[in-house]
Amino acid sequence: MRGEIYVERGRMTWIKTVRMEEDESVKKAIEDERKFYPAEYATPVPAVFAGVDQSIVGSHSLFPDVLFHAFSTFGALMSPELPLKRHQHEMIATMVSVTNRCHY
Repeated sequence: MRGEIYVERGRMTWIKTVRMEEDESVKKAIEDERKFYPAEYATPVPAVFAGVDQSIVGSHSLFPDVLFHAFSTFGALMSPELPLKRHQHEMIATMVSVTNRCHY
């Protein structure tokens, strides 16, 4: 399978990122989109988190407005005011990640 071939060969996609400490617009976009997420998302999971600049969020850092809109959308979809319960949201997110062969 394609994803497994890349893992076996040790290849990784390289995407230029901008650290939030280096650019005020990136910092603002990341801080603002985080406000949409449930409180328990504030604590990074060490097993899968190597820092924002090495994450899926960091891969959007060249375009702070896109970063904000893409990730605040997910945060809004996780809202407790929606009819799904938290565990149902997590189940859907997990299945999407599995289907897409994401490690997070």
